[in-house]
Amino acid sequence: MNNVLKHYRFMLLRRLTQLSLLFLYFGANAWGWHFLQGNLSTSLVLEKIPLSDPYAVLQMFVAGSLLATNILVGAFIILVIYFIVGGRVFCSWVCPINMVTDFSAFVRNKLQINRIEEKQPSSRNIRYWVLILSLVLSFFLGVSAFEFVSPISMVHRGIVFGLGFGWAGAVIIFLFDLFVLKNGWCGHICPLGGFYSLLGRFSLIRVRHSEEKCTLCMKCKTVCPEHQVLYMVGKESIQVLSGECTNCGRCVEVCEDDALNFSIRDYLNNTQSKEEK
Repeated sequence: MNNVLKHYRFMLLRRLTQLSLLFLYFGANAWGWHFLQGNLSTSLVLEKIPLSDPYAVLQMFVAGSLLATNILVGAFIILVIYFIVGGRVFCSWVCPINMVTDFSAFVRNKLQINRIEEKQPSSRNIRYWVLILSLVLSFFLGVSAFEFVSPISMVHRGIVFGLGFGWAGAVIIFLFDLFVLKNGWCGHICPLGGFYSLLGRFSLIRVRHSEEKCTLCMKCKTVCPEHQVLYMVGKESIQVLSGECTNCGRCVEVCEDDALNFSIRDYLNNTQSKEEK
């Protein structure tokens, strides 16, 4: 039992966080709770503290909207939080779509689709092009372009408010990740993930790899949704500095050699390492 908890401790914490947030949002809508009101784009904590999705606010700004002070303050608060803990922590610890894509990856593995020799038909840089496109469309259309079609918002509204095609969006992403492209939505397409990966380049909490402890079992790369960020495994002792790391903790959980652990970013050693290269 202890080994199971150790192997899935961060995943269980992530699910608890994601479901708790959904429950609090649902409670605000269904029962009038005041702890966390709104949605993932803009929220209010205890009826006093504003929280805003910086990417949604950026779209609104580009679209020419006049932004209220509380919206800007809320975006700043979220930027500071994700600057500290890692930009793409949103993707693995908050976003409801993560539960869908993780389940798709689980089923894909059980069906042994992962073992089929294949060349991924797309680049992970697509998400950055979609990010740019969403801002361009927001500018010309005068609306927050991605917010209108975002499956993240659809699923969240469907769960919290019982609106629209949220469940259809979840099913489409599940099938896309299962049969078309492994980790397709989160790892290749989602512009929100692209936005937070840019922010995550500067975050303080990182995963650190210890080369001297590594036995090259490669379990970490097998479970990592962004396996390219673990390029240093078995090669050198260094922190994972890529903003595309979601800080989900799966690599830390499955490493039986204790070669991967969370740490605070070491700017001095990282700078020296770059200079030596």
